[in-house]
Amino acid sequence: MTLKPTTIVTFGELMLRLAAPDHERLLQSARLAATFGGAEANVAASLARFGHQARLVTVLPDNALGHAALDQLRMTGMDTSRVRMTAGRLGLYFITPGAVLTPTEVLYDRAGSAFAEMPPEAWDWQDTLEGADWLHVSGVTPGVGPRACRAALDAAEAAVAAGVRLSFDGNYRSRLWATWDGNPAAVWRSLLERATVAFVNDLDIALALGETFTESDLIARRRAAAVRAFAAFPRLETIACTLREMQGVDSCTLGALIFRLDGSEAVCAPRHLPNMVDRIGGGDAFAAGVLHGLISGMGAGDALDFGLSASILKHATPGDFNRARVSDVEAMIAAGGADVRR
Repeated sequence: MTLKPTTIVTFGELMLRLAAPDHERLLQSARLAATFGGAEANVAASLARFGHQARLVTVLPDNALGHAALDQLRMTGMDTSRVRMTAGRLGLYFITPGAVLTPTEVLYDRAGSAFAEMPPEAWDWQDTLEGADWLHVSGVTPGVGPRACRAALDAAEAAVAAGVRLSFDGNYRSRLWATWDGNPAAVWRSLLERATVAFVNDLDIALALGETFTESDLIARRRAAAVRAFAAFPRLETIACTLREMQGVDSCTLGALIFRLDGSEAVCAPRHLPNMVDRIGGGDAFAAGVLHGLISGMGAGDALDFGLSASILKHATPGDFNRARVSDVEAMIAAGGADVRR
C-alpha cells in the first residue's frame, strides 16, 4: 500500500524513565535502567518508523539530560525542529517492575519540569501546526498542570481553526490530576468536541459526559458509549480502544474494538500475550498503528488489526518506544504466530 505524504504533530512531555532492573524493588540496589519516554513522544516514534513525518512539540532542559533526550528522539527519525531547549529540569518517572502477584508501579517526579513550567502563551500554534495534517494529544498532557493543560486546549482549538485533524488518546492519569485542581471532565469534553479520532473507552466517555454505562457485556457497553459520544461530539468520526484482560503480572489477553460514525464497527479477537517484556507504551503503539492504518487508506478492520499487532510487538520490546516498522507489523499479521522466521 502506498503511503500518503502525511505530517503528524504530537504535543507532550518527554521524560527520563528510570526502571529497577531484574525485577528488583526500586533502589534495592544502586542500579537503574535509564531510557526516555512519554505518551506523545511514543506515538511520534512509532509514526516515524512507519514512514510518516512525525513532529514532536515539547520542551527539554538545556543541559546534558535534555540533549541526551534530544539525541534519542532524533534516532527514531522524527522531526525535532520544534523541540524547545530552555532552562529547567527534565521530568522523571520511575518503574518498579511487577512479579508474581505484585503489579508494576509507576512513580512520577515531573512537577516543575521545563515542560510543565512553559507558559501557554509562549506557543505559537499557527506557526507550529504549519503544514500539518494531524495533531495528536493525549490526556496525559493536560494532566501535567495548569500551563500544560491550557497549552493542550489552545493547540486543539488552533488545529480545528487551521483544518488540521485532531487525534485524542484519553490516557487518564488520576495521580497527575490529583496534584492540582484541574477539571478533567471539562478538558475531555473540550478535546472530544474537536477530535476526529479518539482512543477512548466507556470510562473516558462517561467522564466527559457525566453518564454511566451499565451494560453487562463489555463490548455492548463500549458500543453504547460510542453511540453517545458520536451524538455528543459531531466532529468525531472514529473511536478505537483495546480490550485487555490481565491473567498475571506478565500475561494478558489483548483485543481491540473500532467504531465509526456511520455505524460500522470491527473487533479483533483477544490474543494471548504470555511473558510480556514491557507493556508501558503499548497503548501509544496501538494509537500510532490505528492512525497509520486510517491515514494509509485501510478499512476500519485492517487499521484495527494493524494497531493491535503494533501494540503486541511493543509488549515484546523494552522501553517506551516501539521499534517496529510497517514490514514487522505486516509480518506479524501474515504469520499470526510466534514461529521462527528463516
